[in-house]
Amino acid sequence: MELLAEAGDRSMANSEFYSPIPDGYKLGNHKYVVILGTVMSGLGKGIFSSSMAKVLKDKGLTVAPIKMEGYLNIDSGTLNPYRHGEVFVLEDGTECDMDLGTYERMLDQDLSKRNFVTSGQIYSEILDRERQGVYLGRDVQMIPHVTGEVKRKLRELALRGDGNKPADVVFVEVGGTVGDYENGFYIEALRELAFEEGPGSVCFVALTYVIEPQALGEQKSKAAQLGIKRLMESGIQPHMIACRANSPVEPKVMEKIAMFSNVPMGRVFSMHDRESIYTIPDEIRADGLDREILSILDLHNRVDARREDTARKRWATFVDGLTAEKNHTVKIGITGKYADLRDAYASIDKALEHCSAHFRTNIEQVWVETSDVNDRNVAGHLADLDGVIVPGGFGSRGVEGKMACVKHCRENLVPYLGICLGFQVAVIEFARNVLGIADASSTEFDPMCGTPVISELPDQKKIEGLGGTMRLGAQDVKITPNTLASFLADGHSSVHERFRHRYEVDPARIEQLEAGGLVFSGRHPDQPIMQILELPRTAEGVKGIAPEEPITHPYFIGAQCHPELTSRPLRPQPMFMGLVAAALQHRYEHDDSIWSDLMRTNTALKRWLRTGNGKHQNA
Repeated sequence: MELLAEAGDRSMANSEFYSPIPDGYKLGNHKYVVILGTVMSGLGKGIFSSSMAKVLKDKGLTVAPIKMEGYLNIDSGTLNPYRHGEVFVLEDGTECDMDLGTYERMLDQDLSKRNFVTSGQIYSEILDRERQGVYLGRDVQMIPHVTGEVKRKLRELALRGDGNKPADVVFVEVGGTVGDYENGFYIEALRELAFEEGPGSVCFVALTYVIEPQALGEQKSKAAQLGIKRLMESGIQPHMIACRANSPVEPKVMEKIAMFSNVPMGRVFSMHDRESIYTIPDEIRADGLDREILSILDLHNRVDARREDTARKRWATFVDGLTAEKNHTVKIGITGKYADLRDAYASIDKALEHCSAHFRTNIEQVWVETSDVNDRNVAGHLADLDGVIVPGGFGSRGVEGKMACVKHCRENLVPYLGICLGFQVAVIEFARNVLGIADASSTEFDPMCGTPVISELPDQKKIEGLGGTMRLGAQDVKITPNTLASFLADGHSSVHERFRHRYEVDPARIEQLEAGGLVFSGRHPDQPIMQILELPRTAEGVKGIAPEEPITHPYFIGAQCHPELTSRPLRPQPMFMGLVAAALQHRYEHDDSIWSDLMRTNTALKRWLRTGNGKHQNA
């Protein structure tokens, strides 16, 4: 190993080694858990990996996950949701795979570009190095140069860790399936990594699939056996096997898989369908897999048992709230243009799930395809809903339907949360139907529109210094006191949220919108960029609403940011908590017995509910 470390630094012209060792890195000091999929993709490698990482983090270990994708795109920003689901945005603006959202939520840990890599990134960096003469005249090859670059990224992540401390354990998830052409060099690099780091440094986990053909009525392990065989043919002996299945994997099936793969039965895990992915960490502990990994990687001496007890109790409270029988239900409509593809809104789904646990309330998600919605039929589409979310998106398809949803919620006092595009269409709807600007629109939908209240502003992009055409990553939002946004921010003067958009409220229209009654309660700290909107606390005198007596909309807020990206199981996002609290009020406040019971027993509801001049404002 010492020779290898030296070879990483000395002239490559005189050595066949190329395995970069970052300054300060010590071989064998950092540990790696590698999760590889067999049989088919989409089995939940990220769920298993993040669950195992959480278990080790709870023990006081510093963990750092990384997702390695085989596609040639530099990032996930240009991928169609129908092909790859939601584009998740990290703090530093990295557009990445939705599995990174699973890691952030499970670990309650902010990730960065170091935690995501694609083949396109690897190849681009290698070609740049070659043009710069870094390889000293060598012919650049898949082995050792491409595999060496993969190992460099893993070791650099190990040194960086969670941003505060170097990683005890790096969790490596390889996208796709063993046998795919595009991820073959990742698998070879990981085999080399295990050889170079030394015994007890890398734990390989194979995630496989146990099929259960309906016609046969029994579980079959042959596909799993052959998939694991393909992994072993690549030179990797798995240490653990996680078996995906619809129902608990039968002992005899696990025995076959164990015997075929040379993996002890105690290291074969049934990862069957469960009520919630958040129950998996406790089931990993119950099956003793955490102790097995500690033994494989020789990490028992780094465990903090007291910290683990505290973390388990907090998690158990959340899971209990999630899985316990619930007596109350609210219906939340998600009105988007990808309504038939739930993965496109995965973070919204999870944010609502977090709220469900804390309110101990069932949240029924009603998916509405806005391409089918207009002013004439919107009432039917949104009938019996207690709250509505208009999520983000790009392009003009379904936009008029979204505006019809906004108008319905504003006029009928239905709790509303607009996200990104949902913020923008709320501005346009207000301009059209409250201020009477019939030709108000966005230059995204109509570059020649008469009154662009939403437009792309090159000057703002220059000021922000974000490059490209997108405003990406975490930004500060200055909050206006005595607003709904201030209430949700617990009185703080600013919040930190993530953005992914290229269109803004046109600064030339801000004064006109505010004069008409729209409240911009969240702004850029220095520039005229509007980031949160809401309706005024009372609607008296607002054109287009003008009730006979002053009222307060129970909940109407829009955010140019994506608040769903920062919701965590133990720290639900405030905008979603406020929406669900308002939805509970919308559903039950007219039934005095149920409402009184809710207000007496549901402490989360009392914390998050904000009413106006209604009869329960002081409850």
